[in-house]
Amino acid sequence: MGEVYRARDLKLGRDVAIKVLPDAVAREQERLARFEREGRTLAALNHPNIANIYGLEDTSDVRALVMELVEGPTLADRIVRGPVPPAEVISIARQIVDALDAAHERGIVHRDLKPANIKITPEGVVKVLDFGLAKGADDMARPDLTQSPTITGVNTRDGVILGTAAYMSPEQARGSMVDKRTDIWAFGCVLYEMLVGRSTFGRNTLSDTIVAILDRDPDWTALPTDTPASVRTLIRRCLERDPKRRLRDIGDARADFDAPIVTAHEARASTARSRPLLGSCGRVAACACRNIVGVVVGKPATEHVERADVLSDDPNHRRSCTRIRSRGLTRRQVGGVSVRRWRFAKRLGEVPGRR
Repeated sequence: MGEVYRARDLKLGRDVAIKVLPDAVAREQERLARFEREGRTLAALNHPNIANIYGLEDTSDVRALVMELVEGPTLADRIVRGPVPPAEVISIARQIVDALDAAHERGIVHRDLKPANIKITPEGVVKVLDFGLAKGADDMARPDLTQSPTITGVNTRDGVILGTAAYMSPEQARGSMVDKRTDIWAFGCVLYEMLVGRSTFGRNTLSDTIVAILDRDPDWTALPTDTPASVRTLIRRCLERDPKRRLRDIGDARADFDAPIVTAHEARASTARSRPLLGSCGRVAACACRNIVGVVVGKPATEHVERADVLSDDPNHRRSCTRIRSRGLTRRQVGGVSVRRWRFAKRLGEVPGRR
C-alpha cells in the first residue's frame, strides 16, 4: 500500500524513502487509518533490524511517511536466484527473529511478513519493512476478510494477492482472531522458502493457495540434505496448523540457531552408532567386577589375564572380553574366584563358557 520514492533530505543531507499514499486510496478511511497506524507503529519501534521512521507528512493534498532508506535487494530478489545456503539462512533468519521479537515485546503483530517485506543491505544487515497491516495487542479484535492481507481492494494485481496469501496462517486465512503466532507461521514459510527456493504453500490460484495452507503439508523432502536438524525441527514447529501446538514465542527460535550445526544425516548416523554401546554396559561392569575381585583375594587381576581384547561395539565380540589362564588350577580356584563368583562372572559375560 502506497508508492515509495527515493528522495533527498536537503536539511539533514541524507537520502530517505518517502512512502506516499495515492489520492485514490487517501479517500478511503480504512486505508488512511491503516497508513497512519503504520507510522505510529514504526515510531514505537526502535530496532536495528526494523526500518526507522523519520516523520509523517500530512498536507492538504499529500500524506507521506518519511522513512529510512534501506539499500540492497529484498529477500524475494535473493530467493529468485536460487536456494540460500543454510549458513546464510541462519544469519538472515536470526535477524528476522530479533526484529519480530522486538515488535512482539511491544505488543505489535506484523501480520504481513514475507520475503518482499524483508531487505538485506550490502553489509548483510536485515531490515523488516511494511508494518501497514500491523496491529497492537489492544486492538486485536476479530477481523473480517477486508482486514486480511489477501483482500487488498480494487486495482490489485493477482500476483500481489497470491504473493501475500501464501504466507498467511490458517487462522488468518479463515478470518479468525490472530496474535503473534501468525507471524511465527509466516516466519516458518519464509525459512522454508529460503532453503528450498520456492514458496511453501503458493499455488497457481488464490483458492488453491488457501486450500494448501489449510490442508496440505509442505514437501519436507525438498529441504537440502545439509539443513541442520535443529532448523528442520524449528520449521515444523512454526508450521503447526494448531496455534496451541505452534512455537509460542519467536525468541525461542534463537536456541535452534545457536545449537551446534548437525545435519539430519549426521543425527541419524550418530543415533545408529550409539545403540550398540548400550549392550557394552554389561561387559564393562563385568571387567570392573573382575578387577575388584582380584584386589579382594590379594592377587592382581592382570596375573590371570592372558589377553584383554579392546571392547568392541560388534555383537560378535561380546564373548572375547578376557581370557583367563588357569595355570593348572582347578575350576574352583581359577583366578582365586569361588565357583559362585565364577558363575556370576560368566552370566555377565566376563569369561567364556566352559563345560
